[in-house]
Amino acid sequence: MTYFAPTALSDALSLIASHDVSIIAGGTDVFPAQGRDPLQKGLLDVTRIDGLTGLLWTPDELRIGAATRWSEIANTKLPNYFAGLQEAARTVGSVQIQNAGTVAGNICNASPAADGMPPLMTLGAKVEISGPNETRQMPVEDFVTGPRQTQLRADEMVTAILVPTLPAHSGAAFEKLGSRSYLVISITMVAVVIGCDARGRIDFARVAVGACSPVARRLMTLEADLIGQTPQKVSVTSSHLAPLAPITDIRADGDYRLEAVAEQIVRAIRRAAHANG
Repeated sequence: MTYFAPTALSDALSLIASHDVSIIAGGTDVFPAQGRDPLQKGLLDVTRIDGLTGLLWTPDELRIGAATRWSEIANTKLPNYFAGLQEAARTVGSVQIQNAGTVAGNICNASPAADGMPPLMTLGAKVEISGPNETRQMPVEDFVTGPRQTQLRADEMVTAILVPTLPAHSGAAFEKLGSRSYLVISITMVAVVIGCDARGRIDFARVAVGACSPVARRLMTLEADLIGQTPQKVSVTSSHLAPLAPITDIRADGDYRLEAVAEQIVRAIRRAAHANG
């Protein structure tokens, strides 16, 4: 097993092209998945690459470097519409995992229960992908195509998550259901971004659900129906949840997951609206 720790993106891309490597930052997904088996690939540590860590504001967006730790997301002062992502950051594993695990690693692992996916979707986040010939972007929901499957090509790596500026009056919330607070795979999770006008009626709405389908889903019909409602009068119907396909497993059955999600959505909407009210 060979370990590489380049400091330049160009060197990292050259190593990806010339060696059979697994890209790691915190390694919080790679090493547990390996179990007791010996590593078959080299390791490419991207945490020393210039520009891949930290948060950088531009006039139009927040750039989150691919190797940015969850703990930095949780502890940085950000606009209210980032509250859902920050709440998710505080529930990713334990504090030790939050200090090692990265935002980009969470989505590249492409677990149906990835805590980062629903809040990033409600933020309208894009994934920046760099390869030998181009740098491209795509919405985070298009990047993850299925369990452990992404749009990342063999000669590419994720270099940043890009979050556009959202309406200043919007707030956010994240709800996670698990058997305990930490070190648990989610049974269900919900993220929302909600804005209310001067009359207290919803004028901006995004809702995403994780752990209830092969990939996290935006609930577009529900988002449209929320416009013009007051948060206290919100209700969620079975038709709103139609994009979801929850499984029955050792943690919960599918029907329970749908019932839990409906309640989580209502709670999250009211919390998000109150936070910026």
